[in-house]
Amino acid sequence: MPGGPGKLGKPKKVRSFWKELPILVIIALALALLIKTFLVQAFSIPSDSMQNTLQRGDRVLVDKLTPWFGSEPERGEVVVFHDPGGWLGETQTSDSGPVAEGIQKALSFIGLMPSAEEKDLIKRVIAVGGDTVSCKRGGKVVVNGKPLDEPYIFPGNTPCDEKPFGPIKVPEGRIWVMGDHRQDSLDSRYHQNLNNGTVSVDDVVGRAFVVAWPIDRWSTLPVPSTFDQPGLGAAAAMAPSAVGLAGALPIVLWRRRRLIAKVRAEAEVRPDRLTADC
Repeated sequence: MPGGPGKLGKPKKVRSFWKELPILVIIALALALLIKTFLVQAFSIPSDSMQNTLQRGDRVLVDKLTPWFGSEPERGEVVVFHDPGGWLGETQTSDSGPVAEGIQKALSFIGLMPSAEEKDLIKRVIAVGGDTVSCKRGGKVVVNGKPLDEPYIFPGNTPCDEKPFGPIKVPEGRIWVMGDHRQDSLDSRYHQNLNNGTVSVDDVVGRAFVVAWPIDRWSTLPVPSTFDQPGLGAAAAMAPSAVGLAGALPIVLWRRRRLIAKVRAEAEVRPDRLTADC
């Protein structure tokens, strides 16, 4: 009809669910891969070296985002890191069958399962670059002269009786790590033949911040309060003061010499006043 309303177009055909499903799966996989690469990744605890904080078989989530912004591991954090070289020794290959192996590889690719091929470890950071760390038999772990109160150590264990060490100066850009189950952890103490047992921060994957599985063990992994005690980072804090003192000392000595010279000059000009003042 001339001048009347235009004809309505044909309604768009709704795409079937089965046609949209592959697109949804691809988007989900892409997001999972993005999260695994840059944000968070799941790791499985393979040993007893972090008991009782972590149990064998626990799944932890690791923050991989903050290192992208230049953040480095801090004292007290539980971190996952690549094998610095020979820490894991010879690993046995699992014979779980081609189907199970394929599923694990697919899930590990998107971060839902740990990879069976990656050689990663998980320990607690005890000291960072610039720190001096030591432990004597019968004593506590000492960082920068401050003894640590370590309630997270496995019950019945000692801080280091089976393997005393130090003092060791941790180089910049490296960390000293130890397991919470001290009598069952081949940590920095046992690898001092390689970089004094320290681990490069470049090998750190990220910080484990939560136990996500099993559900009944869900918990966060905060930094213990002993690492917040005053003066623990005194070695790093004193460095700027020492530089300032070294720069100010020549000026103080120069001013003192000027003052002495001025007093002597006045004494030569007016010896009577100097005698009276004495």
